[in-house]
Amino acid sequence: MTFALGPFIFDPVRRTLTRDGTATDLGQRTADLLAALLDARGAPVSKADLMDSVWPDTTVEEGNLTVQIAQLRKLLGPGPDGHDWIVTVPRVGYRLIQSTTPASAPAALPTLAVLPFQALSGEAETDYFADGIVADIITALSRFRLLSVVSRSSAFAYKGRNLDAREVAQALSATYLLEGSVRRAAGRLRITAQLVDGQTGGTLWSNRFDGDLAEVFEFQDRITETVATLVAPAIQAKELLQSRRKRPEHVTTYDTALRARALIDTEDEADNAAALILLQDALVREPDNGSILSLLTWALEHRNVMGWHPAGPDDVTCLIDYARRGIRNAAGDPLVMARCAVALIQVGKDYDAGMSVLEQAVQINPHDLYVRAHAGVMTLHCGELDRAMEHFAWMLRLGPTEPVSRFALTGSAHVQLVQGNNAAALDFATRSLAINDRFDATYWMLIAANAHLGRPDQARVWLNALLAISPDARVSRIVARQPARYSDRFTAVAEGLRLAGLAED
Repeated sequence: MTFALGPFIFDPVRRTLTRDGTATDLGQRTADLLAALLDARGAPVSKADLMDSVWPDTTVEEGNLTVQIAQLRKLLGPGPDGHDWIVTVPRVGYRLIQSTTPASAPAALPTLAVLPFQALSGEAETDYFADGIVADIITALSRFRLLSVVSRSSAFAYKGRNLDAREVAQALSATYLLEGSVRRAAGRLRITAQLVDGQTGGTLWSNRFDGDLAEVFEFQDRITETVATLVAPAIQAKELLQSRRKRPEHVTTYDTALRARALIDTEDEADNAAALILLQDALVREPDNGSILSLLTWALEHRNVMGWHPAGPDDVTCLIDYARRGIRNAAGDPLVMARCAVALIQVGKDYDAGMSVLEQAVQINPHDLYVRAHAGVMTLHCGELDRAMEHFAWMLRLGPTEPVSRFALTGSAHVQLVQGNNAAALDFATRSLAINDRFDATYWMLIAANAHLGRPDQARVWLNALLAISPDARVSRIVARQPARYSDRFTAVAEGLRLAGLAED
């Protein structure tokens, strides 16, 4: 497992710190110290906790910690703002800067405030339960790097106060509010949650949860998981609508990222090319922006996998360069890490490094649908099929109609073909087609499933549909663009394409 920190890659197992391809060996104490600071994700760590991590079961003087901090500061050099990466927190300890965004960069991220949920039952136990849910939701949503979340202490200042949502949003400088209520009756709990536009007071998303009080902790986890997973896409959808209404001179890098992702999501070659133009212009302004680098990587990876016309003279070299630069500048952003990891696996064939970065991304934010999608598809190619299906099942349970779910549905169809369950594969692929009818891989599964089910006429219908959007599709080209760690994982798909009559070359 490796960790990204600005331009550095830290490997706690090998105890190395790598920058621009050059690795520096760290001593055990220095490596343990860096690991402890990274694990806090930017929060302060007390001196006592650091000493317990670096010198477990050993009594040492505090001066030893001071020496190790000084050595680590020297190794890291100046941080993104010109100051040390490691900040001294008076009377507490130390914290590690997690962001590599320059101080002068515009802060365009939407801000969300999760307000205390109202306890409608009037019982102290219900009140505590409601507060616990809100605290968990704040923690989970804080994992999304494209979202700024107001601190719990600031939001809880409005507990018990009946104010207009727009007033609260203005006071907290919040773009959006998440509010809700908890009702307890006859051993049951009912939770409502709604996402509110802080400017208009309108509801953007809402959900209701009913559960048994006897399973209170499982119920609490389910609410946290669902809200954290679905609120972020709802906010980004609204932000995209607003971005499209802005004049070009007012568009920020954040807007560019939203627009580019929407274009890449269509699975259309012309839209993909338009996304690349947006992103390359943004990269000129911000050459070390991890989000832009990762989206460039993703767009070029799509062109490569789909067999579309190259964007430049050497797309493969460019996208691998973007991927490695993106990882160096990820600053712990799991979505950036996941996109770049896919490129390393899919195109760079660097399976170990790519899967290591991808697994870390899932650990950092298991609630991000795109991170899970990337993890599921790459695990399908490079890991255990059961684990891939776990990722897909999680996505389909929480976001069955989200655009990104095409990856879970098409991936599930692929797994079923590998396992010989052709009817199930056809069902998954048909559901994927309903979400996006421009995704080549969905047609591969529809063609192969029908061919293996002895339905040549229907297989031919889907083959013609594939050739309508990808006239250059050929079996050999499609196979050549698949990860080769387990080459037999694509055998059933390739054989189905051949049975249906797709040309070999």
